[in-house]
Amino acid sequence: MTAIHSLDRFVFSVPDLKEAKAYFTAFGLDAREAGGRLDLYTFGHPHRWGSVFESGKPKKLEYLALGVYPEDYDPLRRHLEAIGVTAIDPHPLVDEQGFWVRDPDGIPLQIVVAEKSSPNEKGEVCGPFTMKNPIGIDIGINRRSMQPVRPVRLTHALLFCSDVPRSLDFYAKAMGMRLSDQSGDGIAFLHGAHSSDHHLLAFAKSDGPGLHHTSWVVRGVDEVGLGMEQMMAAGYPYGWGVGRHVLGSNYFYYQRDPWGSFTEYSYDIDFVGVDTDWPAADHPPEDSFYLWGPVVPEDFVHNHETEAHGRG
Repeated sequence: MTAIHSLDRFVFSVPDLKEAKAYFTAFGLDAREAGGRLDLYTFGHPHRWGSVFESGKPKKLEYLALGVYPEDYDPLRRHLEAIGVTAIDPHPLVDEQGFWVRDPDGIPLQIVVAEKSSPNEKGEVCGPFTMKNPIGIDIGINRRSMQPVRPVRLTHALLFCSDVPRSLDFYAKAMGMRLSDQSGDGIAFLHGAHSSDHHLLAFAKSDGPGLHHTSWVVRGVDEVGLGMEQMMAAGYPYGWGVGRHVLGSNYFYYQRDPWGSFTEYSYDIDFVGVDTDWPAADHPPEDSFYLWGPVVPEDFVHNHETEAHGRG
């Protein structure tokens, strides 16, 4: 199958890089300054999941890098040419090789040969946090025994787009991705053909392109809640959760970042194996968002990027 295998990297720009480093460090990422940008790693993992640049302007999704196996690089390029997807010049912020196209909303996409960073099996599990009391009985752990929450890896990104069916059609036909689930024309979730979590990319209806959130795997539902506590203690009080999704099934806490988008702690998301015949379906709105959790913030699906940059 000629298809991308991973969301290799996301890249966006923000007004102030120091603010970005403070935020992502508090979130639990290994945020490294490099060549005038901030590279985002998870501790103990060699992959660079994202990069953030300073622009002095409101936050903007700059581009996505999509990873392919070496043997798929030239066939995918020929396939894109055959279906009329035009190559474009590299993004001015790029620091790697690859070829470039745009998606239907104009988001630059860099196709690169890369090691597969999406999972090949169900995600990480770190069983219930327990400790023993003085008589040797397992009991719940206390706060002073907890270490900082540090996500394990990126699981997905959700993008705003102006036409969900159009984006779904493009990423399926051009990039070989597959539909996991959708809810009408409002939202769609796509997984990778070479195995991935329930979604590598998702698309939500808006007035134009933008980055709604990136999602990061933690090792237990306690770490979802502890991540929320960690961010509140660091001075970031606004978010949504803790709750549990229906589509994807994961437990979540969404932390609102300084630019109006979100960063998600996620645990126990569904996995779609390479040989899985996933039963994709179109779900009613009331059964497509969350199973339980607090009231959704009013601005949760507001696209600040089109407002700031006139990209709609």
